Amino acid sequence: MRLLRAGAAISLAARAHAQPIAAAGQPAQLDVRAAGAASVRVTLKPAAMAAAFPYTPALVERTYAAPAISVRELRAPVRRTVGALTVEVRPDPLTVVVLRAAGDTVQRLTFQPDGSLAFRVDDAPVLGMGEGGPRPQQGTPWRTAPIQFDRRGRLDEMEPRWQSDAYGSRNPAAVLVGTGGWGLFVPTPWGQVDLRDARRGVLVPWVPNARDSIVQTERNQQQALAKGKPPANAVVAGAYDVFVFDARDPAALMRDLAAVTGPAALPPRWALGYMQSHRTLEDERQLLGIVDTFREKRIPVDAVIYLGTGFTPKGWNTRQPSFAFNPEVFPRGGAAFVRDMHARHVKVVLHMVPWDRDRLPRLDSTTARSYWQEHVGLFDAGVDAFWPDEGDWFDLFERLQRHRLYYEGPLSTRPDVRPWSLHRNGFPGIARWGGWVWSGDTESSWKTLEGQIAVGLNYSLSIGPFWGSDIGGFYATNELTGELYARWFQFAAFTPSFRGHGRTWQLRLPWGWGLSDMGPREGNNSNTGDSTRGVLRAELNNPAIEPIAKRYDELRYQLLPYTYTLAWEARTTGMPLMRALWLHYPTDSIARGLGSEYLWGRDLLVAPVFEKGAASRAVYLPAGDWYDWWTGARAAGGRTVTRPVDLATMPIYARAGAIVPVDPVRQWADEPVSAPTVLRVYRGADGAFTLYDDDGRSQDYLRGIGSWIRLSWNDARRRLTLAPGAPRGATNVVRPRTFDVVLMPDGARKTVRYGGTAIDVRF
Repeated sequence: MRLLRAGAAISLAARAHAQPIAAAGQPAQLDVRAAGAASVRVTLKPAAMAAAFPYTPALVERTYAAPAISVRELRAPVRRTVGALTVEVRPDPLTVVVLRAAGDTVQRLTFQPDGSLAFRVDDAPVLGMGEGGPRPQQGTPWRTAPIQFDRRGRLDEMEPRWQSDAYGSRNPAAVLVGTGGWGLFVPTPWGQVDLRDARRGVLVPWVPNARDSIVQTERNQQQALAKGKPPANAVVAGAYDVFVFDARDPAALMRDLAAVTGPAALPPRWALGYMQSHRTLEDERQLLGIVDTFREKRIPVDAVIYLGTGFTPKGWNTRQPSFAFNPEVFPRGGAAFVRDMHARHVKVVLHMVPWDRDRLPRLDSTTARSYWQEHVGLFDAGVDAFWPDEGDWFDLFERLQRHRLYYEGPLSTRPDVRPWSLHRNGFPGIARWGGWVWSGDTESSWKTLEGQIAVGLNYSLSIGPFWGSDIGGFYATNELTGELYARWFQFAAFTPSFRGHGRTWQLRLPWGWGLSDMGPREGNNSNTGDSTRGVLRAELNNPAIEPIAKRYDELRYQLLPYTYTLAWEARTTGMPLMRALWLHYPTDSIARGLGSEYLWGRDLLVAPVFEKGAASRAVYLPAGDWYDWWTGARAAGGRTVTRPVDLATMPIYARAGAIVPVDPVRQWADEPVSAPTVLRVYRGADGAFTLYDDDGRSQDYLRGIGSWIRLSWNDARRRLTLAPGAPRGATNVVRPRTFDVVLMPDGARKTVRYGGTAIDVRF
């Protein structure tokens, strides 16, 4: 064969009986190159394709090294070092084997004669694969079915769809996280993933037909044509673009995945606070009164979200799609109302629905710019952010463009203010456009609450770090009680998006369950549907729920220094906020299969309670010592403990060696406080944590401007060291701070003043 690349590329002399490489029956080229520190990129493309890779907006534009292997025909195996890995390419059938330096196999890809791609599966769980879960067969009792966390054992059609039940929306992505030590990301082609065989998985490419070329619209979005998939005219027959990751070190997988899809944009700090969604509106007096009630009750809140008319009889605007404030709700106009909200230190977020195809034939980089201009008047009125709903009819490229629109559009209007938006649809690559996703229109049920834990973990492993769900579930059922709401609120306080939303919306207010009137039943968008399946009136007048919601809301704000640092870690390391236990305990065969509890960052373990009337919760604690957040009791790990619970208690454990910053309670994220931050140091192991901070609002973080304090605990010497911890090239803004250092669990306390130079605190 002829030489395709100079230097690092392989040249094989043409020989008799050499196997020509083909794709979809046409001559093809196989390239293998390094993708990251622990990953390779395998590309099979038609020989006539001039571009190095099949196009997808899911991947960030970056320069890759020349291929270490580049062949168009092959007889004997070819073996070369590719980055930190070794790759062997074998003929008949074309097979790519990725090995570690020690010679053990990371993954084996086989391009099969029928056009499918086979890969190796081991006996460990396979996680990721996007958001959502299997669609229950009609008539099956999904409330008693086991929740899917491990993706093995099924043929996944990878069909983007609206879904309710326990999982919510299905946003599939071919990012497979093999907890046995491998990972795959297949941005091209789109296809089904068959994991029914215990030893071999298969990706079956999607071959568009005539129906798949039909442009979907708002009117035909219920049809399963090609919505959410790449546009049919962008599909290149036979092309493959596959990233293979060595996931023996999970952190390396997450770092390399972020490198190919783009680093996550840092959100504004307020977006990590509590958001209260509203549905059926009365008038601005009602809306101002709700915020005033939050402030009077001292229940923290950072943002209010208003649904649009058409999705409720009376929303923030004239009938959707619309950019005009509803004069029945805002007789003074939107700008005056927004000013009043800002005076109360609350952001205003508006529900948006795109024009149908008659006004927005295709959402691309050209139409996005003109479409954004229609939003500018709302920004001029002071609106802070948007909730772009619907748009399920968009194809995959349009969905990604929509995330980009709501990131670049706001920056074009307010250049140094971080944008924020909340979407129904997501895919790898949205994080670099500030992509936040919620799980859609779920049912209010205990099984749904259980399912959302697994959904959030798989999303966080395969799409992006910022996810959440409607507290209590969207569709109000007889299962929606004060107890379910309280348990869901506890869980949501430890998810990136912390938002109360759903039908019978006034019961989504923290104090709603203590009232005697639940407000509009909201059986459908016009409030005329059957509401007999909704909330039982006997559940009202329950004063026990408000203090529980307030307690966890306050805890969310107390932990903001920790959580904001996790958001920074998501950007710089690719590690999500919600972390499957496997990410930090990859050799623990129990931990890697658990989808019912998770780590919030490295140091806190969260075990949501999802059983009605629960008096206890079984919690698996990985190796090491752990401390009960509420009582300080120490427990040895590597085993399951039974934690007694009342309705006010969700089990939370801190890892020995953890250093957890805890702030005074704020009523909004940027409220000034005078009391110092407490550094809780959990004894029993050495530990370290780099506390990150910045102004919480501007794009300065992109310019390397922030504050980093490296906290290091030496357990044997009982010494905490505070020192500058900025990464190389960054501008470390030193702000003198007072910390109260508290040794857990005994409570010994010392106060220290940090001024930018290293200082030790000894106990």
